[in-house]
Amino acid sequence: MFDIDGTLTDSVPMYLISVTRALLAIGILDIDTDYNNYKHHTDSYALRYNYERNFKEPFHNNLIEDLEINLIDQMNTFDPVKEIEGAKSLITFLREKKVSFCFATGALPKPAMMKLDQCSIWYDERVLATSKTHESREGFVLDAIEKAKRFYNNPHFDKIISVGDGIWDLKTAQNLSIDFIGIGDKNKIALLENGAKKWFSNLEEFKKSLISN
Repeated sequence: MFDIDGTLTDSVPMYLISVTRALLAIGILDIDTDYNNYKHHTDSYALRYNYERNFKEPFHNNLIEDLEINLIDQMNTFDPVKEIEGAKSLITFLREKKVSFCFATGALPKPAMMKLDQCSIWYDERVLATSKTHESREGFVLDAIEKAKRFYNNPHFDKIISVGDGIWDLKTAQNLSIDFIGIGDKNKIALLENGAKKWFSNLEEFKKSLISN
């Protein structure tokens, strides 16, 4: 199960700017941009949290559609994102070896698919779980697993591994008792200090480990 931003696509800085601008376009002027310290590292939570702190009234779910449209508009003002080196090759390898996999992202569906499309990384929307349906990472990670069971016609997986680059990915895996593999040097120390047992500097190293096994 793959996180997308920072794990498969080099899109984090661009996307955070896009989120801020998309919230502004909705009319939310006072935005807490300390996204890494949010309770939930997801688009839907960023929308609800900032909406309610600005307008002092309950959030309306129809605003998620507005945010999604605005996100695409903002992303189109940037150059297309690039893959994290080895991402496309890894996904192609897993497909060739008929290894079941899915995607779980805090982004909304259309922005997530846009990033994967820009990197020419294969996906199927039926194995993509996002924060459109679940504000918490635990919610859409469990959704991703259920989607994978249906897509691959497999009611039970012997082993489930979450692959991500962020502390929030690790914490979610720990909360759900799912194995975790960390990717990338940026958060290496923090991941290991917080209990990550396996970590690879890049996706090519991860792929080599799969081949050797």
